[in-house]
Amino acid sequence: MGDILTASQIKTPGTATNKDEAIREAGQILVDSGAVGPEYIDAMFEREKSVSTYMGNFLAIPHGTNEAKDSIKASALSVVRYENPIDWDGNEVRFAIGIAGYEGGHLEILGKVAIIFSDMDEVDKLVAAGSSQEIFDLLNAVNED
Repeated sequence: MGDILTASQIKTPGTATNKDEAIREAGQILVDSGAVGPEYIDAMFEREKSVSTYMGNFLAIPHGTNEAKDSIKASALSVVRYENPIDWDGNEVRFAIGIAGYEGGHLEILGKVAIIFSDMDEVDKLVAAGSSQEIFDLLNAVNED
């Protein structure tokens, strides 16, 4: 299995100005990486209708519903950082991290992302990072077994 996050799956700055655009932007990176089919983005919106994917510490993790698992071809992450916070149901989001977990692999991936973002010092480093490569270096732990 290849890495679930590559530098090409990180976009900074993101171009979205609202939650729906941010979900689409994070989802499109997953589609472009070949990890999911385009219908996965629709499932990300379905998930958001039932439960907010805002996690705290400037992080939202949009991902598809369980019904969308057939459109997932490989586990992958997309990371979009915003210079200006996105209003996510009244919360400030600077990072939209799209997740696709192949054969149920999303929970392990979610756990790794949550550990990084639970540490505000790490979040501050991610906010201050000057490039996609710097963000990749800070998040590369998600690729480790």
